[in-house]
Amino acid sequence: MCCLNRILYKSILQIVFQIFVYKFKIILFRRIKMEIRTRFAPSPTGFMHVGNLRTCLYGYLFAKKNNGKFILRIEDTDQERYVEGAVEIIYNTLKKAGIEHDEGPDKDGGVGPYIQSERKSLYLEYAKKLVELGGAYYCFCDKERLDSLAGENGIKKYDKHCLNLSKEEVQVKLNSGVPYVIRQNIPTEGVSSYVDMVFGEISVPNCDMEDGVLIKSDGMPTYNFANVVDDHLMKISHVIRGMEYLSSTPKYNLMYDAFGWERPQYMHLPPIMRDATHKLSKRHGDANFEDFLAKGYLVPAIVNYIALLGWAPSDNREKMTMAELMEAFDVKGISKSGSILDEAKMKWLNSQYIKELSEDEFVELANPFFEQSKAANKYDYKKLAKLLIPRVEILSDIPSKIDFLEEFEGYDLELYENKKNKMDKQIALEILEKSIPEFEETDDFSEENLQNIIARIVEEGGYKKGQVYLTIRLALTGAQMTPGGATEMADLLGKAESVRRLKYSFERLKG
Repeated sequence: MCCLNRILYKSILQIVFQIFVYKFKIILFRRIKMEIRTRFAPSPTGFMHVGNLRTCLYGYLFAKKNNGKFILRIEDTDQERYVEGAVEIIYNTLKKAGIEHDEGPDKDGGVGPYIQSERKSLYLEYAKKLVELGGAYYCFCDKERLDSLAGENGIKKYDKHCLNLSKEEVQVKLNSGVPYVIRQNIPTEGVSSYVDMVFGEISVPNCDMEDGVLIKSDGMPTYNFANVVDDHLMKISHVIRGMEYLSSTPKYNLMYDAFGWERPQYMHLPPIMRDATHKLSKRHGDANFEDFLAKGYLVPAIVNYIALLGWAPSDNREKMTMAELMEAFDVKGISKSGSILDEAKMKWLNSQYIKELSEDEFVELANPFFEQSKAANKYDYKKLAKLLIPRVEILSDIPSKIDFLEEFEGYDLELYENKKNKMDKQIALEILEKSIPEFEETDDFSEENLQNIIARIVEEGGYKKGQVYLTIRLALTGAQMTPGGATEMADLLGKAESVRRLKYSFERLKG
């Protein structure tokens, strides 16, 4: 009986212990969730490419969805590719896009500096520590020896030559000032694996990886080393970047392991394609954020569309505000395959945002495009806005939509001869002859009154409604396509100009 009681007592203790462990894990999980930190780490090498902007956006959305922090870090270790003014472009792009970082060069969160070139001494310190831990070693090989390592296929792979140097030999060379780099010491056997949040388990044989350079001969770190040190010291919990880093991430994990640091979680993103076989490329001049702004896309539409390039919400919504994107963003919705940037779809989405603008908002945003038109400063922009809001997809459509106002040459007989409306020259002349005095004599040139005039002409002349509206519109504009009908064009042109154009077209049509 006593034995049974002891067994029962032990079982109860085990259950209590398991419950305690479970609750502890829950608390720890919640704590980790509250400490989610993502980062965007662009190189200041030019304009913000849409692929970079998408990476930035996903990092921001993931952090905010999980009540975390979003960090901006400038990775400027590649000084040869540095472009003057590129840092300002990064700041301006994020500001315009509505992506606000919690920490960065201009917002110290206690783990700075947030510019890599200002952390140079830090990298060398950690590289030397990694050497002591066996995860790296000094390499003194000169260019001539490195060039001799190319195999039959022309691929160079370092042969660990300097790994065999004794500590004494290394110190002698260091004391003598022999130029060196610090290389990562990657095992020659085994497999390195990790679980990606999008692609699942990724495994790379260690023999397929090279002992890459961590610290260059000028003392500057390579990306491969700097991003590991920075991500650890800045307490980055989730690294979000392009899938081109899928196979190199095991290298980074080997460094985390050698230092005894906790690995971050990884979220690798599929590429954005310009067609079925070609990725968007900054080097090939493919789309960047400023390109789309110059074409007349609205910022919310750009952000919305880029969010959908490789991700879809569970309810398949297409039009979403930033707040809605934050709420809906989920890693489960990220695709494993590339997404083609479909500008026709992007234009459609942009048009949905344009339709929501007030006339005043439209005029403010569209003003630069009005100024590019031949009709600039000659018409009421607010009246043009009323006509254009439902009819443009991007603001750069505006000049082509309104240039006809200043390209007026009167009637085009071919446009009048419309079989659908049973139109011909004689009917057009009759309609114009009746319309001109009506337009000329009225004191009320409102659209409503003009519609009443046309209705009277239709009824008294026995014409089809479409015949009268078409004739007047063509006589006023001389254009087959216009952003409004006859009365809208007359209202825009005003009474004096409308009557002048009707008379001119009548005379030209009469021959």
